[in-house]
Amino acid sequence: MKYILALDQGTTSSRALLFDQAGAIRTVAQREFEQIFPQPGWVEHNPEHIVSSQIAVAREALEKAGASAKDIAGIGIANQRETTLLWNRDTGQPIHNAIVWQDRRTADFCERLRNAGHGEPIQQRTGLLIDSYFSASKISWMLENVPGARKLAEAGKLAFGTVDTWLVYKLTQGRVHATDISNASRTMLFNIHSRDWDEELLKVFDVPRSVLPQVRSSSEIYAEVSGIEGLNGISIAGIAGDQQAALYGQRCYQSGMTKNTYGTGCFMLQNTGTRAVPSSNRLVTTIAWTIGGTTEYALEGSVFVGGAVVQWLRDGMGLIRKSEDVEALAKSVPDNGGVYFVPAFVGLGAPHWDSYARGSIFGLTRGSTAGHLARAAVESIAYQVADLLDAMQRDSGNPVQELRVDGGAAANDSLMQFQADILGVPVVRPAVTETTALGAAMLAARAIGFWSDAQSDLATKDRRFEPNLPLSQARALRERWDEAVSRSKAWQPGA
Repeated sequence: MKYILALDQGTTSSRALLFDQAGAIRTVAQREFEQIFPQPGWVEHNPEHIVSSQIAVAREALEKAGASAKDIAGIGIANQRETTLLWNRDTGQPIHNAIVWQDRRTADFCERLRNAGHGEPIQQRTGLLIDSYFSASKISWMLENVPGARKLAEAGKLAFGTVDTWLVYKLTQGRVHATDISNASRTMLFNIHSRDWDEELLKVFDVPRSVLPQVRSSSEIYAEVSGIEGLNGISIAGIAGDQQAALYGQRCYQSGMTKNTYGTGCFMLQNTGTRAVPSSNRLVTTIAWTIGGTTEYALEGSVFVGGAVVQWLRDGMGLIRKSEDVEALAKSVPDNGGVYFVPAFVGLGAPHWDSYARGSIFGLTRGSTAGHLARAAVESIAYQVADLLDAMQRDSGNPVQELRVDGGAAANDSLMQFQADILGVPVVRPAVTETTALGAAMLAARAIGFWSDAQSDLATKDRRFEPNLPLSQARALRERWDEAVSRSKAWQPGA
């Protein structure tokens, strides 16, 4: 067999990549799907569109390579995490749209849990901070608000899954209801120390155990695809949440190694080895992966709006026609002109965790232009990442020697240079920035023995960005950013 097929199911698009026996990308296919916004702060996806778009790009990737299912050694899946689905076990049909990780509808419910004193025990068991970002409160909302859902769940007829579980379920015609341990650790129902669903947390969120999937390792053969023309018989052999997959794809195998992925959001993970390091700086402790019976952990910080701010400039404001145009527009001005943009469209993630913050622009004058707004938007990504790295270094106690980067916005040279300048730490971009898909492919390849030394050529760096901004200037810029963030907080009425 010639290829590994990586399915990279993201927040705004489904992608498929074929890796050959040398570890090189042979074909890529991508398809965007609809973002549904029923109310301010609510974000949903059509579950059937997730599956149909993912199958379509998988077929397209094979077709581009002139390949068929018999040429594919295995499938690795990387997926948007926390996004929550419930479906009827008898019909296989979803009972509601998927509630996306960005969705804030359960913010008030989470606030009540914190006020009731559940914060510390939940963090101790799951490594997570109580927030509507994670899956548990979304499940609770569906069970309480979708007509008939609670009755179906109590009858054992409902199935819960994150997107990986939903894909595996559909790719196997409902034969397999399972998730990998990295995705399970993002639900706020999974005890990362006992590595099992936690009975006390199921009671807190009033979730029946019967809805939960089986938890399996990140690198093993789950099942063969069936009932999907063009993909039948291919083994699903690796699964990881997209950020854990990227950590693996960046070869952050040793404790202390750190990566940041620039996608719709920004996600920084640091490998902490076989020890789950508790955070005192409002980061989360998560499972990185389980391979061959060994579980490794990571510290993680999440920015809700990273590359999505560029999409907003494109779709919401019409300032650019294509996302790639933002770099040229931002470079049309020598600096930000004193403009700071806090893209808290759905609140602020780590280390602030303010569900009631909202997007804000400060420092506008009559001299401000579209270039200044674009530059402030791009710089906002780097500032948010810097906030994460500061918190991570305080938790781990070890200074980060370099930041490995990937994701779409990592191709923006100006952003990467500004990132290094603001951090005061070198930023290293790999030759191939598709590390999320690469990690999924590597996990699958490991399970089936496809590569003996996976992708050694893809581990080479494309460019190393060294910081060249005086420390005093970087500090002054960040102080103004901090002031902008403070003014954006607690904006939503009722905060």
